[in-house]
Amino acid sequence: MDAIKSFINIFADPRLFFLLSVVALALIVWKREIFARNAVGYGLMAVLAVFFAFGLFDENFVLIIAKPDNVPIVALIFLVIFFTWYSMREAVRNDVRMAAGDDVIEKQESDRVWVWPDLVYTELISLILCTAILVVWSIGLEAPIEQPANPAATPNPSKAPWYFLGLQEMLVYFDPWLAGVVLPSLIIVGLMAIPYIDTNPKGNGYYTFNERKAEIVIFLFGFVVLWSSLIVLGTFLRGPNWNFFGPFEYWDVHKLEALTNVQLSDYVWVRGLGQSLPDNILLRESVGILLTLGYVFALPVILARTVFRNYYEKLGATRFYVTVVLFLMMLSLPVKMLTRWVFNLKYVVSIPEYFFNI
Repeated sequence: MDAIKSFINIFADPRLFFLLSVVALALIVWKREIFARNAVGYGLMAVLAVFFAFGLFDENFVLIIAKPDNVPIVALIFLVIFFTWYSMREAVRNDVRMAAGDDVIEKQESDRVWVWPDLVYTELISLILCTAILVVWSIGLEAPIEQPANPAATPNPSKAPWYFLGLQEMLVYFDPWLAGVVLPSLIIVGLMAIPYIDTNPKGNGYYTFNERKAEIVIFLFGFVVLWSSLIVLGTFLRGPNWNFFGPFEYWDVHKLEALTNVQLSDYVWVRGLGQSLPDNILLRESVGILLTLGYVFALPVILARTVFRNYYEKLGATRFYVTVVLFLMMLSLPVKMLTRWVFNLKYVVSIPEYFFNI
């Protein structure tokens, strides 16, 4: 038992956790015909259920998952996995039908029902079931209301609500003005811009993968890997002092990891050139500024003329550059995460004199 728990705790390492998330998504997309099988979908749910059932015999694991705040996240894990499998299964089924020259399942008359009474009756039953579940939930779990805020005794760890845990995790890798203002604003603006950027009518009203490969992969990477996994990571693996703990590891408040986060300017001037940091701010941060400007302004142009040339011709200049800039902003999160984990790099541009860090 202890050997199994120790083995599972290994995967709490953020680098391995993130790597496995990316590899899992790649396998889902690459071997989607296998992933779409009923045996695989139900098998994944069964394995997940066995994992949580096994964890119920560990007091450290129970303290985490039984916390009223964390119970919805347990349900979220099951729901994300189930609906990812279900949507991919339906997409594969429709792709097979379209390859054979048949209509998609959603366009078949046999699959349609009347709004009244069929749909309304189904919605009524769903409403009653959800209400019953919420009533039982509210009776069985105490509301996670704590004592009034006391600056002399703050919780450790102090976590945001589950829907903000992804943003709180981003604060580890970005300055607050970026993680708390700029990037969330870009997420909202990007979602609002999708109908104007992506005018492809294919895939509207029915499941498909072959007709929307790039769009679906980008969505799954952003939602499952960069959002849902960060919520899971922040809920179950972030413990006291914001350190990483395994699911079966005791949350020791005295655990302190020695972190030597280094700015890019230190790598360039101190470690690379072997001299002290220049007094001039622009000279000191010149490499980071050039890298940032190149990433935001030069890289989209390079992509338009090379690997994304077909998308540039299809979308046009304005829609293409808006899309690529939003895509690069999304990729900036895994880039910062990897550079922090591998090189202990904190900021590419660090100007604390003016509270400006990137």
